[in-house]
Amino acid sequence: MKQEIGKKRIIIAIDGPAASGKSTTARKVAERLGYTYIDTGAMYRSVALKALDQGVLGGLRNSPEGVSALLQDISIRFDGDRIFLDGSDVTAGIRENRVSREVSFISSLKPVRDRLRVMQQDLGRQRGVVMDGRDIGTVVFPDAELKIFLVADARKRAERRYAELVAKSPEGVDLPDLDLLEEEIMRRDRDDAEREHAPLKKHAEAYEIDTSDLTIERQVDIVYHLALEKEVKGQ
Repeated sequence: MKQEIGKKRIIIAIDGPAASGKSTTARKVAERLGYTYIDTGAMYRSVALKALDQGVLGGLRNSPEGVSALLQDISIRFDGDRIFLDGSDVTAGIRENRVSREVSFISSLKPVRDRLRVMQQDLGRQRGVVMDGRDIGTVVFPDAELKIFLVADARKRAERRYAELVAKSPEGVDLPDLDLLEEEIMRRDRDDAEREHAPLKKHAEAYEIDTSDLTIERQVDIVYHLALEKEVKGQ
């Protein structure tokens, strides 16, 4: 059941590394609060998918400034659980492993981060939102009333990603090896933490939650009750 947390609607920023449970937790918390859920990771994945589909990714590695043409007139829109890129439903496409391998590079490009940051701030300006990503509490909404930083063991995260791929992939499709997924996740962690623009890091005011041995339901409960406390203090 959807619940309201009071007269003052807040911004909830949930950050953390890949497969730490950000998206599922954020989505369920938003549903429980009657808030809007914004998956910023899906926005970066959309840009990566566009670069792959247009065959310009290699060129961007040599000349990153060329990303400006890719971003010109780009449209990214949410409709419930669906995400639309330039008018096309890319909900499934952005979760392909080829996109997962390239999204960290795309996310490291300053023009991409600058453009999407403005889009994200516009989406959250009315408050009453739960937004997840890697720099929401530090860059996009450093004034968010509630900041969460999720962490989890790399192997556990690889197992989650594998289960997600099994659930979403058509029968007969070859899936990546679990060890390979773990290596990719650890590489993504390094890339995200070491990138020059808006690196992944925990805000000093963020609540850190280790989700390695937590159920989704427990994660949601923790964040939900923290949100209630923040709302009461904000009245």
